[in-house]
Amino acid sequence: MARNASPLTNWSQYIPLRLASGLVQCFSPGQNLHTASAIGSALYRLNRKRRERTHQNIRWSYPEWDEGQVRTIAEKSYQSMIQLAMVDAHIMTRVLTPETWPAYIRLMGAKPVVEKLIQNKPVIMLTGHCGNWELLGYTLSMMGYPITALARPLDNPLINDWIVRIREVYGLKILTKWGAAKELERHIQAGQHLGFIADQNAGDRGVFVPFFGRLASSYKSIALLAMHYKLPITIAQARRVGQTFKYDLVCSDLIEPEDWADQEDPMFYITARFNRGIEDLIRAAPEQYLWLHRRWKSRPDHERQGKPVPKRTIEKLESLPWMTDDELGRVVEWSNRAARDHAHTGGAPS
Repeated sequence: MARNASPLTNWSQYIPLRLASGLVQCFSPGQNLHTASAIGSALYRLNRKRRERTHQNIRWSYPEWDEGQVRTIAEKSYQSMIQLAMVDAHIMTRVLTPETWPAYIRLMGAKPVVEKLIQNKPVIMLTGHCGNWELLGYTLSMMGYPITALARPLDNPLINDWIVRIREVYGLKILTKWGAAKELERHIQAGQHLGFIADQNAGDRGVFVPFFGRLASSYKSIALLAMHYKLPITIAQARRVGQTFKYDLVCSDLIEPEDWADQEDPMFYITARFNRGIEDLIRAAPEQYLWLHRRWKSRPDHERQGKPVPKRTIEKLESLPWMTDDELGRVVEWSNRAARDHAHTGGAPS
């Protein structure tokens, strides 16, 4: 959708979407999820370019998998994506209420998150494009722990306003990414929790940390906020249970201010650790990750210049307490190979 689309174009996109949303309400969640799954499989087969990007991301992330495993997870990822867009987003406010949520949401795996929330002090809550990233903040806000989340506004203002109204029904507050710094400060000072989808590609100026054995660009702002206000960080996910509208809230890591206090480069440490936490969530249910997402689009300077991994970068990687020799070797080998391929062909490694 174009940002400067005409009102007629905006309405022509908005009205069919609202009609489809109304149609979804006429059927059970199970029926809708089955239909969405079939549509996801069809889209997986129809778009060759995006299908191959999905395959390549999975191959690079799971080099031990055979082609059958790659294709199976890729198709399931498409099914999950369409189920979120076609079903969950439209029935969430009808099905999940302060009275009914215990029938659909289990909190057994989210104990560290809940324990932090009940202290009534600001917490940074992170998730990735895994499971149902919309439901996580929505549910916790509905339970009485309002969260302020950053999100890029949709290009169509009619659809954007409608989606924001859905998200904010039970206390979730949506801020646009553009010029949100002062707003964030105000919400932190008011004791409110912050939510981010933290597996976004941050461009060439981001901080590059390991993610599935490759350096990936991440925004510095999350670590800088945590350091400035001494805020704990939780990494969590709403993970679908089977082919139902039921979810487990699970937490893969809790990062406390004292964890980075003695680190030589706390921003690098925090960013690397929450990416590791998101990777752990994905590995537990890889079929629920958005593998189509261009997580590794941006590359570090040394790769774009066709040079090997700098000694300083290797030292930073070695300083991470969880870094093993095997993982370090994989990250360095992949990055050096990418640099060589870029120098010879201008492309990524095969």
